[in-house]
Amino acid sequence: MSEQIVVVGGGLAGLSAAARLAHNGYRVTLLEKSPKLGGRAITIPMKGFNFNFGAHAIYARDISVLSKLEKEINLKVDWKNFSPSKAFYDLGSFTTPMPTTLEGIYKTKILDRSNKIRFGIEVMKTLVNIERGEEGVLIGDYLEKEPEQVRDMFLTLASSNFFTNEPEKIPSPLFFQYYKRFFGTMAMGSHRKRAVSYIGGGWQSIVEGFAKIIEQNGGTIIPKEKVTKVIMNGDQVTAIQGKETTYEADQFIFCIPPKECYNLFSETPYQHLFEEYSKYSPTVVVVYDIGLSERIRSPFTYVYQKGERVFITDISYYDPTCVPEGGQLLQAIAYLNDEEIANNKADEKVATIEAVYDKHYPGWRDRLVAKRVSKKAVVQEIKCINDQRLMPTKFYSLSNAYFAGDWCQGEGQLSELSFSSAYDVTSRIMQHPMEKEAE
Repeated sequence: MSEQIVVVGGGLAGLSAAARLAHNGYRVTLLEKSPKLGGRAITIPMKGFNFNFGAHAIYARDISVLSKLEKEINLKVDWKNFSPSKAFYDLGSFTTPMPTTLEGIYKTKILDRSNKIRFGIEVMKTLVNIERGEEGVLIGDYLEKEPEQVRDMFLTLASSNFFTNEPEKIPSPLFFQYYKRFFGTMAMGSHRKRAVSYIGGGWQSIVEGFAKIIEQNGGTIIPKEKVTKVIMNGDQVTAIQGKETTYEADQFIFCIPPKECYNLFSETPYQHLFEEYSKYSPTVVVVYDIGLSERIRSPFTYVYQKGERVFITDISYYDPTCVPEGGQLLQAIAYLNDEEIANNKADEKVATIEAVYDKHYPGWRDRLVAKRVSKKAVVQEIKCINDQRLMPTKFYSLSNAYFAGDWCQGEGQLSELSFSSAYDVTSRIMQHPMEKEAE
């Protein structure tokens, strides 16, 4: 008989883990406390528009976990390729192409000629692992040796990729680990040419795809089931307690944030494992989406207001299914740091976003049909700054418990961490079957 797996949490990590294991013959039960699957990755229909909660851009698409799952478990992904030629930085008095490709580096005005060469050299040094950062040194300090333009370029890139207005606080080893992979998509002759892609149909299409794979392969999905307790025998989890049902299994995957794990393991000797991670601050942003009755012509599909750290994406350019015929859906995001959150600066960020909309999409107020504003949206449970670190996917002292989510160690940031940590966990389980199965 195949192993029984219980997955706690029906976000992207839990869904992808459950789908992969079910496809590979494991008996899977997925428990989700909410009525709907997806966690923060949800699509909200409103007046004919589909607003996506959460960033649904995938970096390095061709080597991404989602691409692996397309091939491995027949997940259907409607990829929409990002257009680098329509991505610009707004520097206040002028706009300039984003250097997300070799052509972009050549065209951008954010670097002068000599610094373009220097930046290109630093990219190559990152690709061949000469630049790896230094443990205990933040990237802002590490880049002090660089010319100001090059340092500013790196930090501006990091601001948009890590969703932070404090990019200088990113640990330098993590920075270079991330950009070695990212710059690989820019390399001449590389097959990994699609640096950024969006998902047609938004998160809902991915959530539904995973759920379908789970159920088609005999898995069980139980919504509105809140897990309240972990039952252990030594270093093994033997069962978990739901509202009325006890769920036994051979292996358990917890795809719930550290704070929830800390509470769940409160009656065990292992609660302390989660204490550190439960105290870390998340990555928080202001999200301001607008649905318009008709398109406003613009040379941009992505514009990043460098001074205010605000970016706008024309979601409907890449995914026409998210709007009624002739409409337009724009998403603006402004970053928040801990001090701004404490001082209730979200309203100021909303006003800033509206000013950026006014500048680049004049007339949007007259065409406004629907809007969605979230003044404190968590996009990653643990912010990768200073000494904050991501939680392991496996602890030595818990023999049959695994962990996955955007708060866990993996590749990339945001949703990429959810997928990559879940992939790591499921690979471990499949590579090391329980002893009773190996006999």
